[in-house]
Amino acid sequence: MNKVVLAYSGGLDTSVAVAWLRDQYGVEVVTLTVDLGGGSLREGIERRAMSAGASRAYVVDARETFVSQYVWRALQAGALYEGAYPLATALARPLLAQLLVELAQKEGADAVAHGCTGKGNDQVRFDVAVHALDPGLQVIAPMRVGMGLTREQTVDFANERGIEIPVTREAPWSIDVNLWGRSCETGPLEDPWATPPEDAYAWTVKAADAPDPVEVVIGFEGGIPVSADGEYLPGVAMVERLHELGAAHGVGRIDHVEDRLVGIKSREIYEAPAAVILHAAHHALEGLVLSREQLRFNRVVGDEIARLIYDGLWFSALSRDLRTYTMSAQRVVSGEVRMRLDHGRAYVVGRRSPLSLYDKDLATYDEGDAFDHAAAVGFIEIFGLPLRVEAARHGAVGRHHGAAWTWTNPLLDTLPVTVAEAAVAG
Repeated sequence: MNKVVLAYSGGLDTSVAVAWLRDQYGVEVVTLTVDLGGGSLREGIERRAMSAGASRAYVVDARETFVSQYVWRALQAGALYEGAYPLATALARPLLAQLLVELAQKEGADAVAHGCTGKGNDQVRFDVAVHALDPGLQVIAPMRVGMGLTREQTVDFANERGIEIPVTREAPWSIDVNLWGRSCETGPLEDPWATPPEDAYAWTVKAADAPDPVEVVIGFEGGIPVSADGEYLPGVAMVERLHELGAAHGVGRIDHVEDRLVGIKSREIYEAPAAVILHAAHHALEGLVLSREQLRFNRVVGDEIARLIYDGLWFSALSRDLRTYTMSAQRVVSGEVRMRLDHGRAYVVGRRSPLSLYDKDLATYDEGDAFDHAAAVGFIEIFGLPLRVEAARHGAVGRHHGAAWTWTNPLLDTLPVTVAEAAVAG
């Protein structure tokens, strides 16, 4: 092994990994840093990589690709892992893996490396994706196979070698950011009973400190957000606009104990203002334009896509096929949703679409009601037929005594009852 391409964030672990790879394997280390927005590109990243011992430092701006090919696909599917996590970090990994493989091939490298630990999900995502794209590349994870340092020891290692790191012992957070979300773990957060310290949050204000509520109208075309308050915005600008607005109103804080792929539970703090707003708006619009059967099946597909993304299986055949289905199913998800941002909450206050399946004449109880109430009798008769047959044959609810039914576990006798009787003239 002569050359390694390292996925380099400029943080604690990857900065130390540059020096460690050179010392341990005697290899040339090339770093790859990918700008995914949200402050993921640290200032002076090339200088830091070179000072740590890299022979060459690449920086790639992949923000538009990240939004259009990954974030929007997850949003269209309504993909939230365990119903909570918008998958910001997980969505970035297949893109990073593809760029790693392409750079390794360009540089003639024998291996790629990443700074993941042996307890997290990212190690699986990187390893599986890299081998799906190029089975011949070796994957090295210094934090997993040899560095063997605690976080305090890693800080000391960096300080001894003069490697600049954005971490101290006083705030030993493990952070990952991109424009779709920010994750924070370790330190005091490892106690799931403990209230997250305020310095665990970097993007959002406290809900109590948020200004007066505001409303924003989000326009969608084919399940993809395209405008805010009538102004057309490309992908990155859309996310950044809603990020700024949501963060200022305390929207997007998520405190979640999730099930990691490696079999352990982990307490994670996420900040994802734009993701929280857009998922709520998208869900509301789907409810207006899709049929009951589509909504039911889409929930199943969305959960499966979320699991595949979380587990690092973006490049699997099932993942590709489900995303293809989702893009087709979203063809009518166009319209506008009005969202209210109110002291940490983002909720729907209105929705409209030219493709809406909502018919006011059928829904209204006022004058102009077009629903045939008499037809309901026949519908109920047919709809309830299987249950009546079941009850008659199996006695599923009551017990039959001659011509009368009696309850096996009567509820009425156990509840307080007040009886009013009318006077009888006489």
